[in-house]
Amino acid sequence: MNGHGPARTTAGTATDETALRTTLLDTLRAMGAARLNVGTAGNASVRLDGGDMLITPSGVPAERCRPEDMAVMAADGSRRGALAPSSEWQLHRDIYAAFPAAGAVLHAHAPFATALACQRQEIPPFHYMIARFGGSTVRCARYATFGTQALSDATTAALQDRNACLLANHGMVVFGRDLEHALALAIEFETLCEQYWRTLQIGTPVLLSAAEMDEVIERFRWYGKARKA
Repeated sequence: MNGHGPARTTAGTATDETALRTTLLDTLRAMGAARLNVGTAGNASVRLDGGDMLITPSGVPAERCRPEDMAVMAADGSRRGALAPSSEWQLHRDIYAAFPAAGAVLHAHAPFATALACQRQEIPPFHYMIARFGGSTVRCARYATFGTQALSDATTAALQDRNACLLANHGMVVFGRDLEHALALAIEFETLCEQYWRTLQIGTPVLLSAAEMDEVIERFRWYGKARKA
């Protein structure tokens, strides 16, 4: 990431949007560098004031994208920009509508997350860091064709009380308070997916109990409040 701040715009100014375009492109390229995406797979977006979002274009490799290629999408599906938005724009739009805390959304076909998603497995509490994503499991959304309202509906259902989920036979989705936070969560989630995948090669993992996970979740809440104080 470069020095441009990834926070939401505060007044919808041209300067704010220009900075976010650069930061969104930086994020898309960072997803590739972190091996979350290859080629034109995956997409990212950031919330703008007034209900709009800025989203990566469809079918253009990150290395060929320019800041001006990022598309502005309104909630009604109208867009501003020379290139078509990602085919998953509905998914991003509906996450913003359903979760006010979402400032940025990342969707990736990361190798280990996708391997688990192709088994349609939720990730159980094999490690306490599962709580980083909002609960004692990370769910796997039911399968639906890419770019459809059905996929959007399945994703928002799987994200209830969570900030990450798998998409059956597809990949992963995470959201964060801004682009920097969402990228960090996506990398951390893929790392957990790899750890779970490797654990399964050894045998059935010993899972943390509900009481143990409840304690971890409470500690995460306490640390979150302490950081905001």
